[in-house]
Amino acid sequence: MNRETAEPSVRSIPGEKASKWVESHGSVAAPSTYVYEFVWDLSGDAEGPFCTDIDGNVLLDFTSHVAAAPLGYNNPKIMDRLREFDLVDPLKIAGQDFYVSSGQPPEDNPLPGPTALMQRLVDITDAYDMDTVFLSNSGAEAVENAIKIAYDESGGAKYALTFEGAFHGRTLGALSLNRSKEVYRRRFPEIPSVQDVPFCEDRNCSAETCSCGFFAGGESRLRRKLDPERGYINPEEVAYIIMEPIQGEGGYRFPSETFMSEIAALVDEHDITLIADEIQSGLGRTGKMWGADHYPIEPDVITSAKALRVGATISRSDVFPEERSRLSSTWGAGDIIASLQGALTIDAIEEHDLLSNAVDRGRQFREHFEDAAPPGVTDVRGKGLMLAVEFDSKERRDTVQKAALQRGLLVLSCGHNVIRVLPPLDVTAREINLGAQLLLAAIDDAV
Repeated sequence: MNRETAEPSVRSIPGEKASKWVESHGSVAAPSTYVYEFVWDLSGDAEGPFCTDIDGNVLLDFTSHVAAAPLGYNNPKIMDRLREFDLVDPLKIAGQDFYVSSGQPPEDNPLPGPTALMQRLVDITDAYDMDTVFLSNSGAEAVENAIKIAYDESGGAKYALTFEGAFHGRTLGALSLNRSKEVYRRRFPEIPSVQDVPFCEDRNCSAETCSCGFFAGGESRLRRKLDPERGYINPEEVAYIIMEPIQGEGGYRFPSETFMSEIAALVDEHDITLIADEIQSGLGRTGKMWGADHYPIEPDVITSAKALRVGATISRSDVFPEERSRLSSTWGAGDIIASLQGALTIDAIEEHDLLSNAVDRGRQFREHFEDAAPPGVTDVRGKGLMLAVEFDSKERRDTVQKAALQRGLLVLSCGHNVIRVLPPLDVTAREINLGAQLLLAAIDDAV
């Protein structure tokens, strides 16, 4: 496949072969969130955002596997480096309690593994004075470790604060912090004493024009909750505030400067640990390395995964527990290939200036929609290549998503009536034009 000339081409989705694969998979797999009956052909042509399914359909994938494949398929920026690595077995070792090297001293390490990945993560969180990392398998585990170290560091504080619309994972601790779809939490036990407040839904609001309910009468609800005289939560008993700088599953909501300034002020005023969940917004997706970089907040802990290929809890050494065995994991830091991919992804972002590309290509996508003003679209928003198209109804959103698939474009839904668009970080101008035109055509199909 030549990425420079590839075009989506669809005969039928799902085709006969894909239907058989879906049936076979479903015969042994527990129910999950299956969005498409799209069966990627591992042996088929694929590069960047283009991939081939088992029936020979060529698709333009603007999901990046929910931001977990940040450079798309078979990208030479990663693959050329990976081919230099002589594979050995085991490729997973027993976690952060063991060590692995390339046979060379750390300063001469030719290909980076877990240690080098952690060093890179410290480098790219230097603005927040972070110097310590715990690696794990997934984003949910990264969140679990973040809340564990925050509870530990607080010395027994009982309260946690989260936001309406939040999504932090599907393990029980993370679920306790979720405030998006009710089905995620139904009939599961929860961590007690988790309080919530509204999350900003107007990226241009002021305290006076706030519509989400966070501000009322010029004062935030969070400030009132924490007020030593009028509030009902003692700020000294708050272990942490956890937030997505940009909400993902909750609807790609980009908060206002006013909202984020209030969060920053309260965290500073009451000395509360702030956890930034960067699992979807981090690693260059927004045109900056971290979503938090766009705002006046200064997180004490960052959780990363998806684009990183492994889970990571990043903070300062004074926040992490000093006592041994407070944190541990059989496979944490143990997936050598995933750690290598994570390190090479960071290298590719920096070496190829993909932050600037994300800004430019994201602007290009939004301009397509501003010029077209398609019917039923109520908002187009984004930072970098974390893009959202909001519709006047859930029904229209769902119809557009299905129509886009039949035209060869993969996109995802989120929130109630939003399509999220997540191209690879090195997406080209030609590919953005293709994707925008396909999505606009799908909107016309849905009218």
